[in-house]
Amino acid sequence: MAFVIGAVDDLPPALHELRLDVRAFLRQEIASGGFRPTPDSWLSGFDPAFSRRLAARGWVGMTIPAAYGGHARSALERYVVTEELLVAGAPVGAHWIADRQMAPSILRNGTEEQKRTYLPGIARAEHIFAIGMSEPDSGSDLASVRTRAVEADGGWRITGTKIWTSGAHLATALIILVRTDPAGDSKHAGLSQFIVDLPNPAITISPIITIDGHHHFNEVVFDDAFLPATALLGRRGQGWKQVTEELGNERSGPERFLSAMPLLLAWTRTKGCLGDPVARAEVGGLVARLVALRQLSLAVAGRLAKGEDPAVEAALVKDMGTAFEGEMVDVIRRHMGPDAAPELRAMLAETVLRVPAFTLRGGTNEVLRSIVAKGLSSR
Repeated sequence: MAFVIGAVDDLPPALHELRLDVRAFLRQEIASGGFRPTPDSWLSGFDPAFSRRLAARGWVGMTIPAAYGGHARSALERYVVTEELLVAGAPVGAHWIADRQMAPSILRNGTEEQKRTYLPGIARAEHIFAIGMSEPDSGSDLASVRTRAVEADGGWRITGTKIWTSGAHLATALIILVRTDPAGDSKHAGLSQFIVDLPNPAITISPIITIDGHHHFNEVVFDDAFLPATALLGRRGQGWKQVTEELGNERSGPERFLSAMPLLLAWTRTKGCLGDPVARAEVGGLVARLVALRQLSLAVAGRLAKGEDPAVEAALVKDMGTAFEGEMVDVIRRHMGPDAAPELRAMLAETVLRVPAFTLRGGTNEVLRSIVAKGLSSR
């Protein structure tokens, strides 16, 4: 059995100029106090003003068509910008989910009204989206959702609970996966997606505080919440197909192996790293793996841009990428000396507390490996 993800050629030279422009902008932002580089900034770094500054430069909603307020640029151009933001530890959480997967999903599945309602705001970094997938007692088994949508006069009534919902307390909209019809012979059948505008008086959002003391996750309770008929995203009963398409975008991006990159860069500049041949050798190994992961991620991005559904390949990138991130932090912990600067030690401590979440969000490693195994067995 063959499983091949082709290598990616060197990026076009024109993208180098874009990369330099983004780097110059980020250096200026850091120098002026616009933000402090932090690991895991795509989830925990929430700064709407920074996101709007990026949007003003055309670096949010890059692949959205101009007819819907976007910039009609290529997936590779967006990838370059994304890499630079992650490496710099920029606070991009306010627009990340909307730009990464909600915009492509609305473009694929949304009505014309939905496209004109949400896409321009995403491109301006004004719409903040959250994703309502996981539920209590369901783990990563998305198909076992129990939140239900029942048809009502002029729309739908939603009842149920979502959990681990990143950024829901800050979001202006939430896309949820719910059951609208009986499962029948397949638990993947009968599921649909809805766009929920927030706030809603029948929706309660409660914080889940993580071990680092921060508030990223939430429990979201729908108490017979009314949604208009226009809130249905895509076709009724096609929610599972739509969600798996979204997960391709979510699982394969460079955030799956660059979350801790600001920490690695800061450590490799220290005397403790530069003067230790063992540490330098381990950095070399990490960089080699990083190059391979980037090739995988770019290959999946290319397939997504063509409208393909590389779900197995995306799951593989996410599994390998988050495992790499955890091992990277372990390497730094082993070599971090007592004379390291307090700022660096604080960054390490912060990252250590966030590592467990790396392998959970977007699907646990065990679930991802199951997807890969099943995908390979069917080829």
